[in-house]
Order: sequence, then structure tokens, then C-alpha cells
Amino acid sequence: MKIDDSIYLNSLNLFMDQKTLHEGGEHNFPTAKNKGINVHCTNQADEIIKTYSRKDFYKVCLSKGESLIEYADKGIRTNGITLFFGTPHIPYSWEDIRLEKAYSLLFTEEFLKTNNNSESLQQSPLFKVGGTPIFNLTEEQSAPIIDILEKTITAYDTDYIYKNDLIRNYINLIIHEALQMQPSENFLKHKNASERVASLFLELLERQFPVETPDKPLKLKTARDFAQGLFVHVNHLNHAVKDITGKPTTAHIAERIITEAKALLKHTDWSVSEIGYSLGFDYPTYFNNYFKRLAGTTPTTFRGSN
Repeated sequence: MKIDDSIYLNSLNLFMDQKTLHEGGEHNFPTAKNKGINVHCTNQADEIIKTYSRKDFYKVCLSKGESLIEYADKGIRTNGITLFFGTPHIPYSWEDIRLEKAYSLLFTEEFLKTNNNSESLQQSPLFKVGGTPIFNLTEEQSAPIIDILEKTITAYDTDYIYKNDLIRNYINLIIHEALQMQPSENFLKHKNASERVASLFLELLERQFPVETPDKPLKLKTARDFAQGLFVHVNHLNHAVKDITGKPTTAHIAERIITEAKALLKHTDWSVSEIGYSLGFDYPTYFNNYFKRLAGTTPTTFRGSN
């Protein structure tokens, strides 16, 4: 089912299950009750949707119970009340050990930003690459945030004409509450960090595709870009990917870009220069040379023969 929204609240359905994603599993999500908004909280572990792969959503989750949250080559085991901030630019996984109650909030940057002068969420300490997005809260710290989430649920169920503005204010209140706190640094090192990093690299690579419009080019094009996105050193990323997959990081990136280029040449009416730009090439000549080097023919010739 299609979600026609830019903000979506639901119970822990924001975290990605890598196995389902890599096997191409279907993700069925509730259709928003009202355009732009859907609200829910749960205390039932079997109600939790464990897969989420929308690549444009930021996430805020508050849960009570015991869980394991993982990203890049780090993980943290939580026991109590946890506040988590997720960015669409870094994949995360969440394993529930014991759930008592959970709220989660998904929203796009476009929903939260009301004008072009607003600071990008990627600059926020809570969402920027390299930030620490996990907070262990006391009952006292969690009380105002839970109150805000409950007010958001109430606002969703009204016909108030300015409720989207109200919900934006609630989101910003949660962000400011968190900015006053100290994030958790109680990280666990994975037993097989290389496997974890390689898996997340492949996941992050795949999440950039398919390219949906020529005016939004790829953001991650080099091994260094991906290393920054995963908060690891580029040498560590290259070693992990080569060790686990047998191929260099650059080879995976190049193969995926060429696969997408061929699909766009076959199935869209975009010009060659538009396709090149969408794949991160500033000039058509760069794209033509890149494609010819890897595919053995020019983009125009390939399109003509298909």
C-alpha cells in the first residue's frame, strides 16, 4: 500500500531488516489516515513492523524495554527508556529483546522545513553523520517527551486546520529536549565488525536506487562518501568490503552505477546528459567516458541497440 505522507508515526516500523531488504522483500505499511500524518503507539511486540526502507524519512523513536540497536560497526544494548534519532542516510537495525511500550515518528525534511532558510537536518547534532543518536533516559527525562508524543497523537485525530504546523512544533520540541541531554556512549564492538560494515555498505549503496528523477543526483559516489556515511575510516571500509566480498569498494559502486545507467537508458526518455547528471556526473563527457570504459560502448549506442 502506498503512503501518501511526509510525516508518519507508528510503532518501531522505522528500522530496517537487512535480510528482508537484501532479498527484495515487500514492505506493506498502513495508509495514512489523513494526508501527511499517521499516529500510533504500541505495547505489543508482535505489532511491530521490523522492516522500513523509505530513504527519505528521518526517525525519532522512544521505547521502553530491552533492545539492541546497531549501526556502522557499533551497537548499543538498551535496558529501560531509550530515545533514538535516525537519518535516512545511514541504515540502522533494531532487535527487540523485551518491549513494554514504544512510540516512533517518521518525517521528511520537506515536512519539517517551512522555508528555504531553515537549516538542513543533516547539520543537526542529532541527525548529522558521526553524531550519537541514542539516549538512555530516566523517567523524569522521558516524561515531557512522552507528553509531547501523546499530544501529537491527539492532534492527529483532530480536524484542526493548523495541525501540521502544530505537529512541526511538537517535533522541534522533542529535538530541543534531546539537545539538552547527554547521548549514550556505551557502545558494543561487534564480534565480526568487517561483516557488519560490509553489509551496511551494500545496504547503503542499494538504498540510493532506483534513481527516480534526473534533478536529484546521487549523494554517495565514492568510497570516502560511504565511509563518512557509515562513520568509519575509509581504509577500514575498503578492508572490510574486500575481506567479506572479495571485491573492492570502488568495484561495487561502479557496477551498481552502470547497472542503473543501463536501466535508465532502456526504460526512460531522459537524455544522456540527464542520466549522467542523476548518477553524479557533472559533465556528459565524464559520463560517456565512464560508461564506455565499463560497458564497452557509449550510452547512445547502448540505448540504440536496446
